[in-house]
Amino acid sequence: MNRSKARELAFKLLYQIEVQKEINEEDIQLFFDNNEVNSIEAKEYINEMVNGINKYSKEILEQISKNLKEDWEIERVSKVNLSLLKLAIYEIIYKQLPYKVVINEVVELAKKYGEETSHSFINGILASVVKEV
Repeated sequence: MNRSKARELAFKLLYQIEVQKEINEEDIQLFFDNNEVNSIEAKEYINEMVNGINKYSKEILEQISKNLKEDWEIERVSKVNLSLLKLAIYEIIYKQLPYKVVINEVVELAKKYGEETSHSFINGILASVVKEV
């Protein structure tokens, strides 16, 4: 399984966590089984994303909040967009992956799973984050 597919699965799991608000190891294993994730590397990557985002949740949410327009609150951000932003910010800041690759792939996921304007919204927030970092 390539990194792009693993990133998409990590997004789906993060979205599930956003909706359910809580998740345990059994839920994660069920997610792997339902999505036929058999690759050890993919499982490690997805677990690392979930655990890392959870560990730095406060800092990641602050990055999102401070880059929203003045009249926007983080509660207004859709769960799809929030999941994608968390994933991208974690990979850019904490994993120090090339921001162009991360942003490109997350924007493509926003086009696939988000609303009509999700891709431009996410691109704008991430561009601001990259300028600060």
